[in-house]
Amino acid sequence: MEFRIKALDGSQGVVISSIDALDEADARRQLGMKDLRIISMRPVRRMRLFARSARLDLAVFSQQLVSLLEAGLSLVEALEALAERESSTSTKGILDRVLLRLYEGQTLAAALREHPQSFPELYVASVRASERTGGLRESLTRYIAYQEQADALRKTLVNACIYPGVLLGAGFLVTLFLMGYVVPRFSSIYEDVGSDLPFASQLLLRWGQLIDAHAGAVILGAVALIAGAIYGLRMPETRVAVATWITRIPAVGRQLHVYQLARLYRTAGMLLRGGIPAVTALQMSSGLVRAGSRAAFAAATQAVREGQSLAEAMECHGLTTPVAARMLRVGERSGNMGEMMERIASFCEQELARWVAVVTRLIEPILMTVIGLIIGVIVVLMYFPIFQLAGSIR
Repeated sequence: MEFRIKALDGSQGVVISSIDALDEADARRQLGMKDLRIISMRPVRRMRLFARSARLDLAVFSQQLVSLLEAGLSLVEALEALAERESSTSTKGILDRVLLRLYEGQTLAAALREHPQSFPELYVASVRASERTGGLRESLTRYIAYQEQADALRKTLVNACIYPGVLLGAGFLVTLFLMGYVVPRFSSIYEDVGSDLPFASQLLLRWGQLIDAHAGAVILGAVALIAGAIYGLRMPETRVAVATWITRIPAVGRQLHVYQLARLYRTAGMLLRGGIPAVTALQMSSGLVRAGSRAAFAAATQAVREGQSLAEAMECHGLTTPVAARMLRVGERSGNMGEMMERIASFCEQELARWVAVVTRLIEPILMTVIGLIIGVIVVLMYFPIFQLAGSIR
Protein backbone atom coordinates (compact mmCIF):
# COMPACT_ATOMS: atom_id res chain seq x y z
CA MET A 1 0.00 0.00 0.00
CA GLU A 2 1.37 3.42 -0.93
CA PHE A 3 1.30 6.38 1.45
CA ARG A 4 1.93 10.05 0.68
CA ILE A 5 3.89 11.53 3.59
CA LYS A 6 5.06 14.95 4.71
CA ALA A 7 7.75 14.83 7.40
CA LEU A 8 10.47 16.84 9.08
CA ASP A 9 14.09 15.91 8.51
CA GLY A 10 16.71 17.34 10.86
CA SER A 11 18.99 18.38 8.01
CA GLN A 12 16.65 19.00 5.06
CA GLY A 13 13.59 20.54 6.68
CA VAL A 14 10.23 19.43 5.24
CA VAL A 15 10.33 16.26 3.15
CA ILE A 16 7.45 15.20 0.87
CA SER A 17 7.61 11.73 -0.65
CA SER A 18 5.81 8.41 -1.08
CA ILE A 19 6.42 5.16 0.76
CA ASP A 20 5.22 1.56 0.26
CA ALA A 21 4.04 -0.21 3.42
CA LEU A 22 1.68 -2.93 4.56
CA ASP A 23 -0.40 -0.52 6.63
CA GLU A 24 -0.14 2.80 8.46
CA ALA A 25 1.72 1.25 11.42
CA ASP A 26 4.30 -0.26 9.07
CA ALA A 27 4.74 3.11 7.33
CA ARG A 28 5.32 4.85 10.66
CA ARG A 29 7.86 2.19 11.61
CA GLN A 30 9.79 2.70 8.37
CA LEU A 31 9.81 6.48 8.79
CA GLY A 32 10.96 6.13 12.39
CA MET A 33 14.00 4.15 11.25
CA LYS A 34 14.89 7.06 8.95
CA ASP A 35 14.61 9.58 11.82
CA LEU A 36 11.72 11.42 10.15
CA ARG A 37 9.04 13.23 12.20
CA ILE A 38 5.65 12.80 10.52
CA ILE A 39 3.62 15.91 9.77
CA SER A 40 0.91 14.22 7.72
CA MET A 41 0.36 10.88 6.08
CA ARG A 42 -2.44 9.66 3.83
CA PRO A 43 -2.90 6.56 1.65
CA VAL A 44 -2.69 7.00 -2.10
CA ARG A 45 -5.81 5.60 -3.73
CA ARG A 46 -5.71 4.62 -7.38
CA MET A 47 -8.29 3.16 -9.70
CA ARG A 48 -8.10 -0.64 -9.65
CA LEU A 49 -8.13 -0.65 -13.43
CA PHE A 50 -4.62 0.77 -13.52
CA ALA A 51 -3.24 -0.23 -10.11
CA ARG A 52 -1.38 -3.49 -9.96
CA SER A 53 -0.65 -5.51 -6.87
CA ALA A 54 2.97 -5.82 -5.84
CA ARG A 55 4.27 -9.05 -7.31
CA LEU A 56 7.67 -10.43 -8.15
CA ASP A 57 8.89 -13.28 -10.32
CA LEU A 58 9.30 -15.89 -7.61
CA ALA A 59 11.28 -18.37 -9.71
CA VAL A 60 13.82 -15.74 -10.79
CA PHE A 61 14.05 -14.34 -7.26
CA SER A 62 14.70 -17.81 -5.83
CA GLN A 63 17.34 -18.65 -8.44
CA GLN A 64 19.18 -15.39 -7.82
CA LEU A 65 18.99 -15.85 -4.06
CA VAL A 66 20.38 -19.38 -4.31
CA SER A 67 23.23 -18.16 -6.54
CA LEU A 68 24.18 -15.43 -4.05
CA LEU A 69 24.02 -17.82 -1.10
CA GLU A 70 26.23 -20.32 -2.94
CA ALA A 71 28.70 -17.50 -3.63
CA GLY A 72 29.17 -17.11 0.11
CA LEU A 73 26.94 -14.13 0.92
CA SER A 74 24.85 -14.18 4.06
CA LEU A 75 21.07 -14.13 3.77
CA VAL A 76 20.83 -10.43 4.64
CA GLU A 77 23.64 -9.50 2.24
CA ALA A 78 22.01 -11.49 -0.56
CA LEU A 79 18.64 -9.80 -0.03
CA GLU A 80 20.29 -6.37 0.15
CA ALA A 81 22.04 -7.04 -3.16
CA LEU A 82 18.76 -8.11 -4.79
CA ALA A 83 16.95 -5.05 -3.42
CA GLU A 84 19.66 -2.67 -4.68
CA ARG A 85 19.58 -4.00 -8.23
CA GLU A 86 15.76 -4.16 -8.43
CA SER A 87 14.30 -1.60 -10.85
CA SER A 88 10.63 -2.22 -10.03
CA THR A 89 9.45 0.07 -7.23
CA SER A 90 6.86 -2.38 -5.95
CA THR A 91 9.25 -5.33 -5.86
CA LYS A 92 11.97 -3.23 -4.22
CA GLY A 93 9.45 -2.17 -1.58
CA ILE A 94 8.66 -5.81 -0.82
CA LEU A 95 12.34 -6.72 -0.44
CA ASP A 96 12.96 -3.65 1.73
CA ARG A 97 10.15 -4.66 4.06
CA VAL A 98 11.48 -8.22 4.25
CA LEU A 99 14.91 -6.84 5.13
CA LEU A 100 13.35 -4.58 7.76
CA ARG A 101 11.82 -7.62 9.47
CA LEU A 102 15.17 -9.42 9.38
CA TYR A 103 16.86 -6.39 10.95
CA GLU A 104 14.24 -6.57 13.71
CA GLY A 105 15.24 -10.16 14.45
CA GLN A 106 12.36 -12.00 12.77
CA THR A 107 12.87 -15.16 10.73
CA LEU A 108 12.79 -15.15 6.94
CA ALA A 109 9.59 -17.24 6.91
CA ALA A 110 7.84 -14.75 9.20
CA ALA A 111 8.98 -11.86 7.00
CA LEU A 112 7.80 -13.55 3.79
CA ARG A 113 4.47 -14.49 5.33
CA GLU A 114 3.50 -10.81 5.45
CA HIS A 115 3.38 -10.75 1.62
CA PRO A 116 1.01 -13.57 0.62
CA GLN A 117 0.46 -12.14 -2.87
CA SER A 118 4.16 -12.50 -3.67
CA PHE A 119 5.14 -15.50 -1.52
CA PRO A 120 2.51 -18.30 -1.51
CA GLU A 121 1.93 -20.52 1.49
CA LEU A 122 3.89 -23.41 0.01
CA TYR A 123 6.95 -21.21 -0.45
CA VAL A 124 6.75 -19.88 3.10
CA ALA A 125 6.31 -23.41 4.47
CA SER A 126 9.39 -24.61 2.59
CA VAL A 127 11.45 -21.75 4.00
CA ARG A 128 10.10 -22.36 7.51
CA ALA A 129 11.05 -26.05 7.34
CA SER A 130 14.55 -25.18 6.07
CA GLU A 131 15.08 -22.84 9.01
CA ARG A 132 14.83 -25.84 11.34
CA THR A 133 17.34 -27.88 9.34
CA GLY A 134 19.61 -25.09 8.08
CA GLY A 135 19.15 -26.09 4.43
CA LEU A 136 17.71 -22.92 2.89
CA ARG A 137 19.56 -23.34 -0.41
CA GLU A 138 18.38 -26.94 -0.79
CA SER A 139 14.81 -25.94 0.05
CA LEU A 140 14.78 -23.12 -2.48
CA THR A 141 16.30 -25.41 -5.11
CA ARG A 142 13.52 -27.96 -4.51
CA TYR A 143 10.89 -25.24 -4.84
CA ILE A 144 12.43 -24.01 -8.10
CA ALA A 145 12.34 -27.55 -9.50
CA TYR A 146 8.73 -27.94 -8.30
CA GLN A 147 7.69 -24.68 -9.96
CA GLU A 148 9.41 -25.58 -13.22
CA GLN A 149 7.59 -28.93 -13.35
CA ALA A 150 4.24 -27.31 -12.55
CA ASP A 151 4.80 -24.63 -15.21
CA ALA A 152 5.82 -27.25 -17.77
CA LEU A 153 2.61 -29.22 -17.17
CA ARG A 154 0.52 -26.06 -17.40
CA LYS A 155 2.25 -25.00 -20.64
CA THR A 156 1.62 -28.43 -22.14
CA LEU A 157 -2.11 -28.07 -21.55
CA VAL A 158 -2.23 -24.44 -22.71
CA ASN A 159 -0.26 -25.15 -25.89
CA ALA A 160 -2.59 -28.04 -26.68
CA CYS A 161 -5.57 -25.67 -26.51
CA ILE A 162 -4.11 -22.86 -28.65
CA TYR A 163 -4.59 -24.32 -32.14
CA PRO A 164 -8.12 -25.69 -31.51
CA GLY A 165 -8.98 -22.32 -29.97
CA VAL A 166 -7.72 -20.50 -33.05
CA LEU A 167 -9.73 -22.81 -35.31
CA LEU A 168 -12.90 -22.29 -33.28
CA GLY A 169 -12.37 -18.53 -33.21
CA ALA A 170 -11.78 -18.32 -36.97
CA GLY A 171 -14.76 -20.52 -37.69
CA PHE A 172 -16.99 -18.47 -35.38
CA LEU A 173 -15.92 -15.19 -37.01
CA VAL A 174 -16.50 -16.50 -40.53
CA THR A 175 -19.91 -17.88 -39.54
CA LEU A 176 -20.77 -14.60 -37.84
CA PHE A 177 -19.79 -12.66 -40.98
CA LEU A 178 -21.91 -14.90 -43.19
CA MET A 179 -24.95 -14.84 -40.91
CA GLY A 180 -24.71 -11.16 -39.98
CA TYR A 181 -23.70 -9.56 -43.30
CA VAL A 182 -23.87 -11.86 -46.31
CA VAL A 183 -27.17 -13.65 -45.57
CA PRO A 184 -29.16 -10.40 -44.99
CA ARG A 185 -27.97 -9.15 -48.41
CA PHE A 186 -29.06 -12.36 -50.10
CA SER A 187 -32.43 -12.31 -48.33
CA SER A 188 -33.36 -9.00 -49.96
CA ILE A 189 -32.52 -10.48 -53.38
CA TYR A 190 -34.69 -13.59 -52.88
CA GLU A 191 -37.74 -11.85 -51.41
CA ASP A 192 -39.78 -12.35 -54.62
CA VAL A 193 -39.10 -16.09 -54.76
CA GLY A 194 -41.14 -16.72 -51.58
CA SER A 195 -42.37 -20.21 -50.82
CA ASP A 196 -40.67 -21.78 -53.84
CA LEU A 197 -37.49 -22.00 -51.82
CA PRO A 198 -36.54 -25.11 -49.82
CA PHE A 199 -37.52 -25.00 -46.17
CA ALA A 200 -33.88 -24.75 -44.95
CA SER A 201 -33.20 -21.88 -47.33
CA GLN A 202 -36.36 -20.12 -46.15
CA LEU A 203 -35.24 -20.37 -42.52
CA LEU A 204 -31.82 -18.99 -43.41
CA LEU A 205 -33.25 -16.10 -45.37
CA ARG A 206 -35.80 -15.28 -42.66
CA TRP A 207 -32.88 -15.05 -40.27
CA GLY A 208 -31.25 -12.63 -42.70
CA GLN A 209 -34.41 -10.54 -42.85
CA LEU A 210 -34.58 -10.49 -39.03
CA ILE A 211 -30.99 -9.29 -38.81
CA ASP A 212 -31.62 -6.65 -41.47
CA ALA A 213 -34.75 -5.31 -39.76
CA HIS A 214 -33.63 -5.48 -36.12
CA ALA A 215 -29.86 -5.30 -36.26
CA GLY A 216 -29.54 -3.11 -33.14
CA ALA A 217 -31.74 -5.35 -30.99
CA VAL A 218 -29.97 -8.50 -32.15
CA ILE A 219 -26.55 -7.03 -31.41
CA LEU A 220 -27.71 -5.82 -28.00
CA GLY A 221 -29.14 -9.25 -27.21
CA ALA A 222 -25.92 -10.98 -28.30
CA VAL A 223 -23.82 -8.66 -26.13
CA ALA A 224 -26.13 -9.23 -23.17
CA LEU A 225 -25.94 -12.99 -23.69
CA ILE A 226 -22.12 -12.93 -23.82
CA ALA A 227 -21.93 -10.67 -20.76
CA GLY A 228 -24.29 -12.96 -18.87
CA ALA A 229 -22.23 -16.00 -19.80
CA ILE A 230 -19.01 -14.32 -18.64
CA TYR A 231 -20.64 -13.20 -15.39
CA GLY A 232 -22.00 -16.68 -14.79
CA LEU A 233 -18.65 -18.35 -15.40
CA ARG A 234 -17.03 -16.01 -12.88
CA MET A 235 -19.33 -17.30 -10.15
CA PRO A 236 -17.84 -20.21 -8.15
CA GLU A 237 -21.12 -22.16 -8.21
CA THR A 238 -21.25 -22.02 -12.01
CA ARG A 239 -17.62 -23.08 -12.39
CA VAL A 240 -18.19 -25.99 -10.02
CA ALA A 241 -21.28 -27.06 -11.98
CA VAL A 242 -19.41 -26.86 -15.31
CA ALA A 243 -16.43 -28.77 -13.88
CA THR A 244 -18.78 -31.44 -12.51
CA TRP A 245 -20.44 -31.80 -15.90
CA ILE A 246 -17.07 -32.09 -17.65
CA THR A 247 -15.83 -34.73 -15.23
CA ARG A 248 -18.82 -36.91 -16.15
CA ILE A 249 -17.37 -37.34 -19.64
CA PRO A 250 -15.54 -40.67 -19.17
CA ALA A 251 -12.25 -40.01 -20.97
CA VAL A 252 -11.97 -36.34 -19.99
CA GLY A 253 -12.99 -36.97 -16.39
CA ARG A 254 -10.29 -39.58 -15.90
CA GLN A 255 -7.58 -37.30 -17.30
CA LEU A 256 -8.74 -34.42 -15.11
CA HIS A 257 -8.37 -36.80 -12.17
CA VAL A 258 -4.84 -37.67 -13.32
CA TYR A 259 -4.01 -33.95 -13.65
CA GLN A 260 -5.30 -33.36 -10.12
CA LEU A 261 -3.20 -36.23 -8.78
CA ALA A 262 -0.08 -34.93 -10.55
CA ARG A 263 -0.41 -31.51 -8.89
CA LEU A 264 -1.33 -33.01 -5.52
CA TYR A 265 1.53 -35.51 -5.33
CA ARG A 266 4.05 -33.03 -6.73
CA THR A 267 3.17 -30.49 -4.03
CA ALA A 268 2.94 -32.97 -1.15
CA GLY A 269 6.20 -34.63 -2.20
CA MET A 270 8.04 -31.32 -2.28
CA LEU A 271 6.77 -30.46 1.21
CA LEU A 272 7.67 -33.89 2.61
CA ARG A 273 11.19 -33.66 1.22
CA GLY A 274 11.47 -30.27 2.90
CA GLY A 275 10.88 -31.84 6.30
CA ILE A 276 7.19 -31.01 6.78
CA PRO A 277 5.06 -33.73 8.50
CA ALA A 278 2.74 -35.79 6.31
CA VAL A 279 -0.54 -34.51 7.76
CA THR A 280 0.60 -30.88 7.51
CA ALA A 281 1.77 -31.43 3.93
CA LEU A 282 -1.61 -32.91 2.98
CA GLN A 283 -3.48 -30.04 4.62
CA MET A 284 -1.37 -27.47 2.77
CA SER A 285 -2.00 -29.29 -0.53
CA SER A 286 -5.78 -29.37 -0.08
CA GLY A 287 -6.27 -26.24 -2.21
CA LEU A 288 -5.19 -28.19 -5.30
CA VAL A 289 -8.04 -30.69 -4.98
CA ARG A 290 -11.17 -30.18 -7.08
CA ALA A 291 -14.43 -29.43 -5.30
CA GLY A 292 -15.83 -32.87 -6.10
CA SER A 293 -12.90 -34.62 -4.41
CA ARG A 294 -12.44 -32.40 -1.36
CA ALA A 295 -14.62 -34.53 0.91
CA ALA A 296 -12.66 -37.66 -0.02
CA PHE A 297 -9.36 -35.85 0.45
CA ALA A 298 -10.41 -34.53 3.86
CA ALA A 299 -11.40 -38.07 4.90
CA ALA A 300 -8.05 -39.42 3.72
CA THR A 301 -6.18 -36.73 5.65
CA GLN A 302 -8.18 -37.54 8.78
CA ALA A 303 -7.41 -41.24 8.35
CA VAL A 304 -3.68 -40.50 8.16
CA ARG A 305 -3.98 -38.33 11.27
CA GLU A 306 -5.60 -41.25 13.08
CA GLY A 307 -2.72 -43.58 12.25
CA GLN A 308 -3.71 -45.24 8.97
CA SER A 309 -0.95 -45.55 6.40
CA LEU A 310 -0.84 -42.91 3.70
CA ALA A 311 -1.03 -45.47 0.89
CA GLU A 312 -4.14 -47.14 2.33
CA ALA A 313 -5.86 -43.83 3.07
CA MET A 314 -5.33 -42.43 -0.41
CA GLU A 315 -6.29 -45.70 -2.11
CA CYS A 316 -9.46 -46.19 -0.03
CA HIS A 317 -10.72 -42.73 -0.94
CA GLY A 318 -10.00 -42.93 -4.68
CA LEU A 319 -7.03 -40.56 -4.71
CA THR A 320 -4.60 -42.89 -6.49
CA THR A 321 -4.20 -44.87 -9.65
CA PRO A 322 -3.22 -48.57 -9.57
CA VAL A 323 0.40 -47.65 -10.30
CA ALA A 324 0.41 -44.79 -7.78
CA ALA A 325 -0.96 -47.07 -5.03
CA ARG A 326 1.87 -49.55 -5.54
CA MET A 327 4.47 -46.79 -5.58
CA LEU A 328 3.07 -45.32 -2.35
CA ARG A 329 3.40 -48.69 -0.61
CA VAL A 330 6.99 -48.96 -1.81
CA GLY A 331 7.68 -45.45 -0.55
CA GLU A 332 6.33 -46.33 2.89
CA ARG A 333 8.49 -49.42 3.11
CA SER A 334 11.61 -47.54 2.03
CA GLY A 335 10.90 -44.49 4.19
CA ASN A 336 11.35 -42.16 1.20
CA MET A 337 7.78 -41.01 0.68
CA GLY A 338 8.61 -37.50 -0.54
CA GLU A 339 10.72 -38.67 -3.46
CA MET A 340 8.22 -41.43 -4.29
CA MET A 341 5.38 -38.89 -4.45
CA GLU A 342 7.35 -36.78 -6.90
CA ARG A 343 7.94 -39.89 -9.02
CA ILE A 344 4.19 -40.57 -8.97
CA ALA A 345 3.60 -36.99 -10.13
CA SER A 346 6.09 -37.43 -12.99
CA PHE A 347 4.37 -40.67 -14.02
CA CYS A 348 0.95 -38.96 -14.02
CA GLU A 349 2.32 -36.00 -15.99
CA GLN A 350 3.78 -38.31 -18.64
CA GLU A 351 0.47 -40.16 -18.96
CA LEU A 352 -1.39 -36.87 -19.27
CA ALA A 353 1.08 -35.53 -21.87
CA ARG A 354 0.62 -38.65 -24.02
CA TRP A 355 -3.17 -38.33 -23.82
CA VAL A 356 -3.06 -34.63 -24.71
CA ALA A 357 -0.82 -35.35 -27.73
CA VAL A 358 -3.21 -38.01 -29.05
CA VAL A 359 -6.32 -35.88 -28.49
CA THR A 360 -4.69 -32.85 -30.12
CA ARG A 361 -3.87 -34.85 -33.25
CA LEU A 362 -7.46 -36.10 -33.41
CA ILE A 363 -9.35 -32.93 -32.56
CA GLU A 364 -7.66 -30.68 -35.13
CA PRO A 365 -8.95 -32.49 -38.26
CA ILE A 366 -12.33 -33.03 -36.57
CA LEU A 367 -12.70 -29.30 -35.85
CA MET A 368 -11.62 -28.37 -39.38
CA THR A 369 -14.16 -30.81 -40.82
CA VAL A 370 -17.02 -29.54 -38.62
CA ILE A 371 -16.23 -25.87 -39.32
CA GLY A 372 -15.95 -26.57 -43.05
CA LEU A 373 -19.30 -28.36 -43.05
CA ILE A 374 -21.06 -25.51 -41.20
CA ILE A 375 -19.69 -22.86 -43.56
CA GLY A 376 -20.35 -25.07 -46.58
CA VAL A 377 -23.99 -25.66 -45.59
CA ILE A 378 -24.58 -21.93 -45.13
CA VAL A 379 -23.06 -21.12 -48.52
CA VAL A 380 -24.99 -23.91 -50.30
CA LEU A 381 -28.29 -22.78 -48.72
CA MET A 382 -27.60 -19.20 -49.84
CA TYR A 383 -26.84 -20.20 -53.43
CA PHE A 384 -29.43 -22.96 -53.73
CA PRO A 385 -32.15 -20.59 -55.03
CA ILE A 386 -29.77 -19.54 -57.82
CA PHE A 387 -29.27 -23.20 -58.77
CA GLN A 388 -33.03 -23.65 -58.67
CA LEU A 389 -33.63 -20.63 -60.93
CA ALA A 390 -30.99 -21.83 -63.35
CA GLY A 391 -32.72 -25.21 -63.54
CA SER A 392 -36.13 -23.62 -64.21
CA ILE A 393 -34.75 -21.56 -67.11
CA ARG A 394 -33.84 -24.78 -68.92
